[in-house]
Amino acid sequence: MKEIDCKFIRNFCIVAHIDHGKSTLADRMLEYTGTVSKREMQEQLLDDMELERARGITIKARAVAMRTKYQGETYELNLIDTPGHVDFQYEVSRSLACCEGALLLVDAFQGVEAQTVANGYNAFEHDLAIIPVINKIDLKHQRADEVAEEMEHTLGIDRENIVKVSAKAGINIDKLMDAIINIVPPPEGDKNAPLQAMVFDSHYDEYRGAITYVRVMNGRVKRGQKICFVQNGTIHEVNELGQFSPKQTPTDQLHAGQVGYLICNIKSLEEVKIGDTVAQANSDTPPLPGYAEPKRMVYCGLYPSDGQDFSELRDALAKLSINDPSFEFQPESSDALGFGFRCGFLGMLHMEIIQQRLEQEADVDLIQTAPNVTYEVLKKNGELLKIHRPQEVPDSGEIEEFRQPIVRVNLVQPEEYVGAVMKLCQERRGLQRSTEYLSSTRMMVTYDLPLAEVIYDLHDKIKSATRGFGTMDYELIGYEAADLARIDILVNGNRVDALSIICNKGDADRRGRAVVKKLKSEIDRHMFEVAVQAAIGTRVIARETVKALRKNVTAKCYGGDISRKRKLWQKQKEGKKRMKSIGSVDIPQKAFLAVLSTGDEK
Repeated sequence: MKEIDCKFIRNFCIVAHIDHGKSTLADRMLEYTGTVSKREMQEQLLDDMELERARGITIKARAVAMRTKYQGETYELNLIDTPGHVDFQYEVSRSLACCEGALLLVDAFQGVEAQTVANGYNAFEHDLAIIPVINKIDLKHQRADEVAEEMEHTLGIDRENIVKVSAKAGINIDKLMDAIINIVPPPEGDKNAPLQAMVFDSHYDEYRGAITYVRVMNGRVKRGQKICFVQNGTIHEVNELGQFSPKQTPTDQLHAGQVGYLICNIKSLEEVKIGDTVAQANSDTPPLPGYAEPKRMVYCGLYPSDGQDFSELRDALAKLSINDPSFEFQPESSDALGFGFRCGFLGMLHMEIIQQRLEQEADVDLIQTAPNVTYEVLKKNGELLKIHRPQEVPDSGEIEEFRQPIVRVNLVQPEEYVGAVMKLCQERRGLQRSTEYLSSTRMMVTYDLPLAEVIYDLHDKIKSATRGFGTMDYELIGYEAADLARIDILVNGNRVDALSIICNKGDADRRGRAVVKKLKSEIDRHMFEVAVQAAIGTRVIARETVKALRKNVTAKCYGGDISRKRKLWQKQKEGKKRMKSIGSVDIPQKAFLAVLSTGDEK
């Protein structure tokens, strides 16, 4: 294939709120450029993960190279598709760093939403050329003019520059492609300079090892060339390289401005670091500015339900971490659950996705403990601790200050639901920061809220309170001192570490009562009485009792000697004694999540 000049290359991404039609627009672009034939075409082609197709969301950023003719010249358009959910903001930031332009996509009915605002400002910060696009103009109830007004007011976009399209019906796709060529600047890289390429993603292939996704900033990389990962300091030979169109298509070389992949037979998962710089081996090329480390918001324990699957779970987590470096894991052990891993995630959806991917791709049956956020504890001796799980909280006598993470939440909703949204935020100890009209009918309110009050079910509650029209986006702004306590759950007098939770002291009694009540209904009755208690330190704040099962062991005795019945009763009594320990109380998987669903119980 003839080498293409940098001035005919355009690198861009699509950013939008979840469900505004990014993947469908990418499909139409692939069709328009002839990258994919009608026969090979399927809906949401770039969402090739089974989980993405099942849930209808984009989880991983995907790259694809398209070629199109414009005014007699052939242009190469490199699209990096991005997820829309707030949990995957890290994926979006990596894509923005590799592009010169971004399509800011907004639904013609739903309008500007919280994630639209966040992504818009993110793209401005990266100095990208913004092409504002309103999608779904074929809908009967579309309100494109109102949405254009919202975009103008909120993001300072000139409505004259907005391209109105319908990705599903294929309306105005040609205008959009022309806009990409005319507005997005070509990459500035020098083909003849020393090699510098940024690693923006990777995935693990069972047979070929790590497949590294790169954007070449300067120079060129060829098959057989020795390259170096600058931060790791490891040297490898390039066995294959190419571009995604959208399948892996091998080429002889990649040069400045192009996006593609490298295969170097890297079997060790630690050797590929997202954000690293690829350079010529044995050169002193400086590293490119990388990405900020992702901030893990939510931590939980993952344990194999069968203890013998521990090594399989470890291998599955290691492979998944090369595909998704935004989660972390480290080994831990629990008295109740045995050996497992403490994992950090960007949010609740991210946690759910990782668990489902482990169960589907690695076929490991998992037990997941109740999620919690990271706290800070300042001890009286001046030491500052990061608390990733409740068991790490020191005794209250050692604590000088207990701090919780605070997030700034932007909530966008129609005007008539603002009261309900404010009430929800105030119930969760929110501090109002601002109120802004996006248009005559839609408002954005901004609150500072404790992260623990946001991550679990605030999104669902907002959706319920606003009949599905409300959206939210949040970012961590720091830690603040709060009156917090650790609630321990005791089953039969033994503390079950996996069920401990950290909450506000004002809520502790209510949370404790609600948790033990819920656990009572989740834990099956045993042959002996099971006491379920909630305690802060040595003070028990709530108790429920799971009544013993009374099996009639003498039902099969019809008449006869009483000694036979006594023998059966004695045997039953000994059995009960043997089973009266934490190991014998069967705590089902759903009991660990029951701790979460107690927010509304008063």
